[in-house]
Amino acid sequence: MSLFGLKFGKKKLKEEERQLQANNRDFNLQFEYANNSIKTSKYNFFTFLPLNLFEQFQRIANAYFLFLLILQLIPQISSLAWFTTVVPLVLVLAVSGVKDAIDDFNRHKSDKHVNNRPVQVLINGMLKEQKWMNVQVGDIIKLENNNFVTADLLLLSSSEPHSLTYIETAELDGETNLKVKQALTVTAELGEDLQKLTEFNGEIRCEAPNNKLDKFTGTLTLRGEKYALDNEKMLLRGCTIRNTEWCFGLVIYAGPDTKLMQNSGKTTFKRTSIDRLMNVLVLMIFAFLALMCLILAIGNGIWEHDKGYYFQVYLPWAEGVNSASYSGFLMFWSYVIILNTVVPISLYVSVEIIRLGNSFYIDWDRKMYYPANDTPAQARTTTLNEELGQIKYIFSDKTGTLTQNIMCFNKCSINGKSYGDVYDMSGQRIEINENTQKVDFSYNPLADPKFAFYDRSLVEAVRLNDVPTHRFFRLLSLCHTVMPEEKKEGNLVYQAQSPDEGALVTAARNFGFVFRARTPETITVVEMGETKVYKLLAILDFNNVRKRMSVIVRSPEGDLTLYCKGADTILYELLHPSCNSLKEETTEHLNEFAGEGLRTLVVAYKSLEEDYFQGWIRRHHEASTALEGREDKLSELYEEIEKDLMLLGATAIEDKLQDGVPQTIETLAKANIKIWVLTGDKQETAMNIGYSCNLLNDDMEEVFIVEGSTSDDVLNELRNARKKMKPDSFLDSDEINIQFEKSSKKQIIIPDEQANGVYGLVITGHSLAYALEGNLELELVRTACMCKVVICCRVTPLQKAQVVELVKKYKKAVTLAIGDGANDVSMIKTAHIGVGISGQEGMQAVLSSDFSFAQFRYLQRLLLVHGRWSYIRMCKFLKYFFYKNFAFTLVHFWYGFFSGFSAQTVYDEWFITLYNLVYTSLPVLGMSLFDQDVDDRWSMLFPQLYVPGQQNLYFNKVVFVKCMLQGIYSSLILFFIPYGAMYNTMRSDGKAIADYQSFALMAQTCLLIVVSVQIGLDTSYWTVVNQFFIWGSLSVYFAITFTMYSDGMYLIFTASFPFIGTARNTLSQPNVWLAIFLSIALCVLPVVGFRFLKAQLKPTPSDKVLLKIKEAKKRPPPPSPKRRLRRTSTRRSGYAFSHQHGFGALIMSGRNMRPKSPFATTGTFSPNSDKYKHKGL
Repeated sequence: MSLFGLKFGKKKLKEEERQLQANNRDFNLQFEYANNSIKTSKYNFFTFLPLNLFEQFQRIANAYFLFLLILQLIPQISSLAWFTTVVPLVLVLAVSGVKDAIDDFNRHKSDKHVNNRPVQVLINGMLKEQKWMNVQVGDIIKLENNNFVTADLLLLSSSEPHSLTYIETAELDGETNLKVKQALTVTAELGEDLQKLTEFNGEIRCEAPNNKLDKFTGTLTLRGEKYALDNEKMLLRGCTIRNTEWCFGLVIYAGPDTKLMQNSGKTTFKRTSIDRLMNVLVLMIFAFLALMCLILAIGNGIWEHDKGYYFQVYLPWAEGVNSASYSGFLMFWSYVIILNTVVPISLYVSVEIIRLGNSFYIDWDRKMYYPANDTPAQARTTTLNEELGQIKYIFSDKTGTLTQNIMCFNKCSINGKSYGDVYDMSGQRIEINENTQKVDFSYNPLADPKFAFYDRSLVEAVRLNDVPTHRFFRLLSLCHTVMPEEKKEGNLVYQAQSPDEGALVTAARNFGFVFRARTPETITVVEMGETKVYKLLAILDFNNVRKRMSVIVRSPEGDLTLYCKGADTILYELLHPSCNSLKEETTEHLNEFAGEGLRTLVVAYKSLEEDYFQGWIRRHHEASTALEGREDKLSELYEEIEKDLMLLGATAIEDKLQDGVPQTIETLAKANIKIWVLTGDKQETAMNIGYSCNLLNDDMEEVFIVEGSTSDDVLNELRNARKKMKPDSFLDSDEINIQFEKSSKKQIIIPDEQANGVYGLVITGHSLAYALEGNLELELVRTACMCKVVICCRVTPLQKAQVVELVKKYKKAVTLAIGDGANDVSMIKTAHIGVGISGQEGMQAVLSSDFSFAQFRYLQRLLLVHGRWSYIRMCKFLKYFFYKNFAFTLVHFWYGFFSGFSAQTVYDEWFITLYNLVYTSLPVLGMSLFDQDVDDRWSMLFPQLYVPGQQNLYFNKVVFVKCMLQGIYSSLILFFIPYGAMYNTMRSDGKAIADYQSFALMAQTCLLIVVSVQIGLDTSYWTVVNQFFIWGSLSVYFAITFTMYSDGMYLIFTASFPFIGTARNTLSQPNVWLAIFLSIALCVLPVVGFRFLKAQLKPTPSDKVLLKIKEAKKRPPPPSPKRRLRRTSTRRSGYAFSHQHGFGALIMSGRNMRPKSPFATTGTFSPNSDKYKHKGL
């Protein structure tokens, strides 16, 4: 049983193997498997108060103030009233508690939303609608098209032939292409017969819950027979059912045991580097406080021994004090109470208010609002703002984060002529935008209305019956594994296993070669209005080694032709020598396409002789039925027939990037931010996007590819890369190598190393698995961090988190992870800052994130504007706050030497209470909420301004010591100038002014004016609010002082307001104001002089940029650069094709086809369809 949300009792044993029975809840309950509810919240109604207070008192300062409160309740040592501590402490705890409660309430809300989704569960022979949270291991559930998969299921049966089920796994691995799963034949027979499904009592034994997305082993025992289970029969939570009317599944893992949740990582309590630094500084201040109190206590002991002992008639010792040493002991604690304001509790209240205010700026920023789906930016966590100004590494997902999940046929090269560009009358190329006129395809009744193309010359070539052009589009309409659906006449939609193929077949369709229907033996194409049926004789399937696919067809005229498409690097080796001149022209076009970041494929054909083909197909049949070496034999046959191909041309598909991605990446790179792309996609696709979004470019010295299949291979590849980038890094004299040798168990922090050029690194998932092992991880970090860009492809969600954790572990840098799918949740949770992109692959990433918005391009504004401002404001606030409190508190220390170390306060008690809460709180808040050294436009134009934040230059231990020394200096001035001015002084009427109350008033007035002038010097951006707060605070001080020191207040509250008449008597004297002016001059002039000389003689890079901006402001602003980033490319393949091996065999077998219709599914494909634009919740 759980009590108040906490479970007591014996600890659950680690699961070694899972055993369950279908439709037998009683049997399955004995194992106490997790049900399907998920929980990301931290508290419940009963545990909130104790747990939250426990968390808050882990902050050193809060525990210290509680200790101080206890001291103040002891009469013998209390020198200040208890309310001076208890009120601010309760306020701090309440503000933080309310914020935590709101955050946790939102987590409860999102958990409730997911857990309360409906699903149909088979109970007692009937399908009943249940909530997701009530689904248990062993239940059989029914899913329908476009449903999210509820839990990790064993597929039992489906509406499709042979119980195939199509799923989209974008939330798990980032891939948008469809995958196919197939049930066991023995369970496929169950169909949707509820009676048979209810009687199904199979027993499953399988592996314990784990995070391996691509692996599952188990057995099904049914009627005494055992059947092997693997990953091809599993539907995982996080997938979406596509193009399948219904399917039934048996729940194997539920809730936290599902592979998605196992990959999602733990929610960690994130704290900023400034938070961690403040904890260290607070400890330093405590030590300084203890030292001051010790000095004063020793002083008190000596004074009481030498003077006070003989002075007891006039000043008797307190009750219970019988020795000078005991008096000194008590004074130690009294001074702890008096001097505690060096760490005022209002510091933490102010920090929370500043963070909250800066979070609202993010929420309210209209330039980060995305009107297309009504999504504003959102600061989901309000405690990490200043960390946004210190980011050094960004870890980004690819699919849906950098790209839109939309593929468009953009350009092509046919018979040496390039198509796709638009030219004006003078022959100049025009940049295509939303105003460019599209080609009109209305003459083609079967055209896809959403298809857009701009070059009319290609349509003209088709309509003029140009033979190579016709052959090109005929190839695109025949060589693929797309399935068509035509429920209404002319309303044709494609279900494509990969979006690339969908885009190519749609292009052929619009240009008059419409792929209309398919059977296992035929392909029906409408060519320029004429229906032709081609016999499909063989599909030579795609795989990652071949990097090509071919079909062999017989035309209605009886001609045998092989059509092939694939990577240029592969197909060029297979071409007939007569194609050499065409190859050169096509290569030029391919280079241009690759330079623009387009995904390219080369297409070729070959006419076959009948006799040769008959012999080949016979050998093909023998190879495909061979029991041993089947793959090798088929591969040899494919190689044999795919020779002497005739080149037709090349296609160029655009994997549409989100708006502004290349520009954003370019700007962030100028800010010295390194970007790593972590994607589940293939290497070619990932690299292609790398080039198209300007991460990789042809000016780089080299892009290293690490794809070793053993630990030694990976180590050698990484070392070879490092040797090229920095040969000196292998010398014994290298700083890091020396550090490794010296290091014991202490954590190693690797400093930044400069490579001898600009490099990129691409590493595959299986190589990364080796590189993340203990002995290789240091090599990986050193090599990868020297590169400007790192791309990790084919990585699992957990590997994404491990890469982030690795950089956090070995580099003193702040990390940010950005993604949009459930597969990004673990890295979002692991990074210092997690950013979710909303509206692409669902909401899981957003729910786990600290900040969210709709477009990747908003990241530059989040970091360079909001992050930088937040960081600068927080640093200025802390510097000023520590300064003003050292100046305020240390006056007590100097006064101790003139007051017999008696713990007498310098200031009036009311001034001590109101100093931080009223007199100095609003001006510093005004600066911390509104200050900006430059506006947002200049922040974006000069990304170099971001660099000081990465290096933590504005607030660190050295800066703190400077603030401390400035505070000590000011306290000396603020004590000794008023002391000297008051010493033996007469008023103008001859009466004495040298009394304690006049001195106290003068000292506190000097202090307040000095700190007000100081904040004026620190403010870069003046607003009405700043002016009002500073002048208003001074006015309030004088109003309260004259009121509290008036005769009326003394008569009403005699004991509370003893300073009767002091204000009007003291502040009416000219020599007092002269002393105040002298104090201000001596405190402020050294600061002004130091800042001026530093800016002139030793300017920082930031000072230089600010000077440039100052000069630029005098000139008209430059127009925003609106250019499309185009490059000429050296020879580099732009090949990318997100296809899955096995679909060719599936089509030829006919197992995925219904007898009555070509392919009756409920899903659709269009390259611009809504399904591919917005997926998820």
